[in-house]
Amino acid sequence: MRGWDLRRRTVALGAAVPLVLLAAACSSGKETASGAAPQQIAGKISIVYAQKQGDQEYFISEADGAKAKAAELGIDLKMVNLGKDVNKAISEVQNAVSQKANGVIIVVPEPAIGPQVVQLTGRANVALLTSDDQVCKNAPSPTGCAKDQLVPRVGFSGTQMGTEVGKRAGEEFKESGWKLEETAAIYAWQQDVTVCGDRVNAEKAALKEAAGVDIKAIEVGTDNSPSDAQNKIAATVSGNRSVKNWIVMGCNDENVSGGVTAIQNAGYSADNVLGVGLGAYLACKEWRSGKPTGMKAALFINGYDVGALSVQTIYDFLKSQKPMPAELFAPTKMVDQSNWQQAGVKCT
Repeated sequence: MRGWDLRRRTVALGAAVPLVLLAAACSSGKETASGAAPQQIAGKISIVYAQKQGDQEYFISEADGAKAKAAELGIDLKMVNLGKDVNKAISEVQNAVSQKANGVIIVVPEPAIGPQVVQLTGRANVALLTSDDQVCKNAPSPTGCAKDQLVPRVGFSGTQMGTEVGKRAGEEFKESGWKLEETAAIYAWQQDVTVCGDRVNAEKAALKEAAGVDIKAIEVGTDNSPSDAQNKIAATVSGNRSVKNWIVMGCNDENVSGGVTAIQNAGYSADNVLGVGLGAYLACKEWRSGKPTGMKAALFINGYDVGALSVQTIYDFLKSQKPMPAELFAPTKMVDQSNWQQAGVKCT
């Protein structure tokens, strides 16, 4: 691509949070220099890369890309799987600081811990970069965060991804011959993750434009895992038995895969389910099986590229003091059962 109340688990921050050593670029899109850059490093660079849900297919691929790039550049890289544990995330950042790591790359389990991560690394003059999810320096939610308060990030454009997913769903709907009054679209995502909200909002707009009609929308909050999506969407389907045809979209492949499974388990034919995933790493398993599936397409996002680009970006900053841009985006590609293998999707 986790629904518990973080306020009870996150250390309260004072009003004045020390800025991370890197300022995000302003709205002009230009790179911005760091306010307190570490000295140029002549020796071997050490980096800690801490990921939420490191056993998820996407993040496994991201770790592989990071390891490969670190080996190429001669970096001492430590990968850490945080799971969904916000306390572990804080302790691992503290460990990185105490062990004199030069930089930290993090995918936070929850955005609310962002300011604390910024404070810990900034105080120790350790370079900080986020991958995938946005982090605000001075607020628990990136939503509404000033652009110059966002930590530099490597990942994907949520708006661009959501637009591609919604567009494909709209095109598939027009070809299906389904009646508008018998159709509903489910959007499933973890609703406190900003990049997920960006994706879903774009999916909604693109579906309406591509389909040419306003399809009934049902929002489902999940923790972005297949099991939670399956459980929540099963309950949604049970309460909407008048719907004959389902469109499923969301923040990631996990939400869509879980949703498609829930709907088909409820007795719907694969012909009456239109899932468009985001990732393709779970969608490909459906296609590889050869069985009928409601997973009609997926946007291929390659975690390997994000991991490699993240390591390269922080390395360039530490080695050459090249400013880290506010955001760097990896490429994406829409795939389906006919072309996923040729597109390079690795289905493990």
